[in-house]
Amino acid sequence: MERLWFITNPGSGSATAAKCTALEAVFDERGLHLAGRTAFPEEPIPDGATLAAEGVDTVVLFAGDGTINAALCALADWDGAFLILPGGTMNLLAKALHDEADPAAIVHAAHERARRVAMNFVEAGPHRAFVGLILGPAAQWGRAREAARAGRLSRTWGATRNAWRRSFGRGIGVRGVPGMDDRYQAVFVAPAAEGLQVDAIDARDWSTIAELGWNWLTGDWIAARAVTHRRAARLEPVSGRPVLALFDGEPVTLDPGVAVTGGTTAPMFLSTRSDAR
Repeated sequence: MERLWFITNPGSGSATAAKCTALEAVFDERGLHLAGRTAFPEEPIPDGATLAAEGVDTVVLFAGDGTINAALCALADWDGAFLILPGGTMNLLAKALHDEADPAAIVHAAHERARRVAMNFVEAGPHRAFVGLILGPAAQWGRAREAARAGRLSRTWGATRNAWRRSFGRGIGVRGVPGMDDRYQAVFVAPAAEGLQVDAIDARDWSTIAELGWNWLTGDWIAARAVTHRRAARLEPVSGRPVLALFDGEPVTLDPGVAVTGGTTAPMFLSTRSDAR
């Protein structure tokens, strides 16, 4: 960890300009060379050739889970390391990699003792989720949340009405998960050490729908009541038409019958956890 490329998203949670400047001061304090910066999505994520030309060994990501996902997928074939800092709302990937939640403290610890570790992911077609994948009507709440974050009140209201209406619809079924034979408002698929962790949310009454919607709008969608928990090696959404999905919170339309599987990356994530392997 000597030559860095710093990727941020000014619209992600706590990744403010002032905090980015403070982190750059930490880089300088540690004697780390900042080879380049990217403010995503206004600026494109650099490709592996650009990073190689600049001699970059570590990409530092200070953003939310969606931006982090975009960078990890774009640089999936790059052989450098990634340092994930908590700069969003949920920061689930950063929490999985570091005991300490403060970005500056993580940089100090990473320069002193970080280990490279592998991470599990969920995959469907060319898309990957390192935190989790959401299928079903509840994915519509993601659009309402993004509109709310952007301060677009009229669009938020329209997206909320659409999500509410969809949430009272038929739901979605999945094929390949033992004991999960109903239709659900949301199916959350998370990477696990072996296979996939699958949680199905059944929200039929108005109070549960309201809870589900509120959890989506505030970012804490995992807090919604999950009524079915299973493990599976792979699954397929049951639908004759394209399916809206959220990969680490980012919307993607999947083709009907697409297989959802799991995998593991190469050891490319810097972890400062005391139990990192």
